[in-house]
Parts: sequence; structure tokens; C-alpha cells
Amino acid sequence: MAGAIASRMSFSSLKRKQPKTFTVRIITMDAEMEFNCEVKWKGKDLFDLVCRTLGLRETWFFGLQYMIKDTMAWLKMDKKVLDHDVPKEEPVTFHFLAKFYPENAEDELVQDITQHLFFLQVKKQILDEKISCPPEASVLLASYAVQAKYGDYDPTVHKRGFLAQEELLPKRVINLYQMTPEMWEERITAWYGQHRGRARDEAEMEYLKIAQDLEMYGVNYFAIRNKKGTELLLGVDALGLHIYDMENRLTPKISFPWNEIRNVSYSDKEFTIKPLDKKIDVFKFNSSKLRVNKLILQLCIGNHDLFMRRRKADSLEVQQMKAQAREEKARKQMERQRLAREKQMREEAERTRDELERRLLQLKDEATMANEALMRSEETADLLAEKAQITEEEAKLLAQKAAEAEQEMQRIKATAIRTEEEKRLMEQKVLEAEMLALKMAEESERRAKEADQLKQDLQEARDSERRAKQKLLEITSKSSYTPMNSGSTALPADMPTFNLISESLSFDFKDTDMKRLSMEIEKEKVEYMEKSKHLQEQLNELKTEIEALKLKERETAMDILHSENNERGSSKHNTIKKLTLQSTKSRVAFFEEL
Repeated sequence: MAGAIASRMSFSSLKRKQPKTFTVRIITMDAEMEFNCEVKWKGKDLFDLVCRTLGLRETWFFGLQYMIKDTMAWLKMDKKVLDHDVPKEEPVTFHFLAKFYPENAEDELVQDITQHLFFLQVKKQILDEKISCPPEASVLLASYAVQAKYGDYDPTVHKRGFLAQEELLPKRVINLYQMTPEMWEERITAWYGQHRGRARDEAEMEYLKIAQDLEMYGVNYFAIRNKKGTELLLGVDALGLHIYDMENRLTPKISFPWNEIRNVSYSDKEFTIKPLDKKIDVFKFNSSKLRVNKLILQLCIGNHDLFMRRRKADSLEVQQMKAQAREEKARKQMERQRLAREKQMREEAERTRDELERRLLQLKDEATMANEALMRSEETADLLAEKAQITEEEAKLLAQKAAEAEQEMQRIKATAIRTEEEKRLMEQKVLEAEMLALKMAEESERRAKEADQLKQDLQEARDSERRAKQKLLEITSKSSYTPMNSGSTALPADMPTFNLISESLSFDFKDTDMKRLSMEIEKEKVEYMEKSKHLQEQLNELKTEIEALKLKERETAMDILHSENNERGSSKHNTIKKLTLQSTKSRVAFFEEL
């Protein structure tokens, strides 16, 4: 009895020691994952597990997002997962998303996975119209998205209608123009064809470089009120805090960069901003909910930290990541060059094979024509031979008749008639016989000449036949040496030049290699600046081209604002730069008087 009780106590004790777990579902931009988490886990434990699973090292941009009623919230790293106001039914769902955005994607995003997740998130925000995008820029961005997914454009593969099932343009843009899906696909494909040679990561980076210049990129908007009770929008992004009219999320009225802000805090629904200059009074605003203020504070702290971090030397971890990224980039570049050379050689081999096959068909056609000519020559020679034989027999017959006529003439002369009449008649007959003999002789001579001509024609025909046979023999000998093993021709992997390529593939990155790579990167930057001008010209050309198809009555407020900004030549960065040229004091005063 005591033993049974002790056994039950031991089992209960063991059961209590076993950690309880709960299931968490993590949704990224392109996948879903499930984990068993311990009840005691904090947000950082779960976040680190997700990052390790994804192979992500640039963790400072991301967070785990969830919804509290109708408000977005982020998992706190130092707080237990289950202590958050999350649904308690399993699996507990979080979205792994970018929480903070870089100022310059090309300079800051190092890992391919980081870049890919940003690309997918920004693309979705543009398609969902959370980031407003002009129509012409939408078409260009869509072409880079197609390049990232499908690789180089190939008209034999990417035929008309291959984008029919793809979501590439915001519905606002599609509805704004009187254009069919085929017309949109045609314009996207025209841009897509110009991106040949770009790998997926390069196409995604080009997408981000264009998207980061859009006014709403990376901005979190919150409804606020100033002291006077004016309803405004607060925008928090990588550059600072911006104040917008409720109807205009594109152009801020006031901006405060992070280097002008000393402190941010809130009490209940009131939020307080302290400028760096202590002589300037603080300015305050009210939000709709305490929960919103908590979110604003999180975003302010995180964006400010990254803002200051960018203006310092890179940490050892970042330096190491960038060095690895440069080496990986160089390796990929060499690999792409190798693949490009292989592809070029394969295409050349295929062209050579096609040319040889075409030449073989041509030789076969020539051989067929030569055979036909030979057969015609043989038939002609047979006919000429037959005709010559007949003519020769006719000439012999005429010669025989001429001899008989000559004998008749001699007989007539030998038996001369005594009377004059008979003599006259005899002379007449002799004359006729002589003329007949002469005519027969001429005819015989003509027939003989004709027989000689026919013999000559026969000889020429036989010579033509001999030449035709000789040409047929030459053609046959050429085709017998034509390299028709299409397998060996079409596969450049068997060609000896590939040994040189494989021998040259060394990834020992020496100083000279890195210097050369640096020079190439600088060259690419210069080329990109030149290309940007050309790009703007092309965008303006596309805008002009489709402007006639625009349905003015369907223009939204955002479309009108985009057009006004474009006419003024204003952009996201130069607008903020102009606003910050004013003194901080005047901007604070302006905010309070709005």
C-alpha cells in the first residue's frame, strides 16, 4: 500500500516536472511553420527560433505581429508569449514581418533571405494599395516581379497569356484605364524583355530600389489630434516623424528627423515629443487608444535606434556578413558568367547543328536535282542515238538511189536513139537524170552532215552524263563526311573548351579579385545613375502612351495627388528635405496651429 502511494507520488512529481507546451503557427510572406513552445518561453525565445529556422541573421528589421481586436501589435521580446493579449486557442498565430524599413535597401540589406522577405512584403503592400504607386511605376515594378519569378524572357516559352493568372498590378491602376488584360500584359512584357540577364536577387533589389522612393513606403500611419483638436495623421518611418493632412498621405506638412528628437513618451492617450534643443518647448498630441500609443512608442524607439546605428561604423557581425555577402556575390557572378558562357556555347552549337542540317538538306536537294538531270541526259542521249541511226540509214538509202540513177543515166547514154526526136527526148531524160542525180547527191550530203551533227550531239550528251555522274559522286562524298551526330554537336559539355572553363573556376578571392570586384561595383553605380535618367524618360513615355486611355472619372484622390506631385517635380526625399530646412521651433509652432 505504501509502495503504491509512493509510486503515485513519484509519477505525479515527474508529471509536474515535465514542461507544458503549446503550439504556435508562424506565417511568413511565402510559408507557414508550426512550433511547439514551452509555456515559460519569452518573445525572444520564439523569435530566435523562427530566425534560426529561416537562416536569417539581420533580425533587427523583423518582428512577430498579431492583432488585438482591430489594432496591430508586436510581440515583446522580454515578455512571455502567453502573457501577451493573444488568443489562447491553439495554434497561436503570429505573422513574421518586417517591422522597420531600411533607408537604402541596396546598402543595408545584406542577406538574400532578408531581401526576399522585404520584396514579398513590399510587393503585397503595393498590390493591396497600402503603398500608393503611380500606374507607370506599377508596370515597371510588375516587370521586375516577373523577371524574379520566371527568369529571362523567352518568346518561345513565355507566350501570349502566360501572365493571365498573375496578380501584378493594383486594382486601382487596372480600373483607371480602358485597357484589356492583354494590353497590360503586352506593356509589362515589353519592360520584362529588357531585364534579361538579371538573377532573382538582382531583380528583387531593383524592385525595392524603385519602391523605396514611393511616398508611402515604410510609413506607419496613426490618427492623432493636436492641442487645437485638429485631426491629423502621424507617420513614423526610418527618417523620422511626419505630420500629414487626413486626406493626403503622400505629402507631409511637417517633418522631424530623428536627430532632432531627444525623447518620446506617453501618458495614457497623450504622446509627448521632446526636441533635442532644450530651449524649444515640447509638443504633444493625442491618439485614439492607449494601445496605439504603445505601438507608436515601439516604432519610434526601434526606428531611432536603427537611424543612429546607420550613422556609426558597422559592428563586427555586420562587417562579417557584408564580407561574406561580397564573396557570395562574387561567386554568384562568376557562376552566372560561367553559365552564360555555357549557354552561349550551347546556343552556338545548336546554331551550328541547325546550319549543318540545313546544309545537308541542301546537299540532298542538289543530289536529287543532279539525279534528275542525269536521267534526263540519259533519255536525251538515247533519243539522239536512235535519231542518228535513222538518219544514217536514210543517207545510205539515198546514196544507193543516187548510184542507181547514175547507172540508169549510163544505160540511157549507151542506147542512144537515132532520131532527133528521140535524141531530144533522150537529152531531156539525160538532163532530168543528171538533175535527179545531182539532187540525190546533195540530199545525201545533207543527210551525211545531219548524221555527223547528231553524232556530235550524242557525244555532248554522253559528256554531260559523265559530268552529272561526277557531280553526284562529289555530293555523295561530301555528305558522307558531314558530322551528323547531333547529340555530340548539341551538347557543348563534351567540347574540349569546357576543360578551360572548369579549370578557371577557382573561388580563391585574392586582393586583386576583390579590387576588381570593387571597381566593377563602382562602375555599376555609375551605369545605374545613367540608366536612371533613361528609366525616367521611359516611364514618362509609357505614361504619355496610356494617358489617352485613362478614364478621368475613375481617378481617386491618390491619383490626383500623384499627378500634382509629378507636375511640381516633387519627390519623397526632396519634400522632406525642404520641410526640415525650417527651424525646429517654427515647425513645432506650425504643428500646434494646424
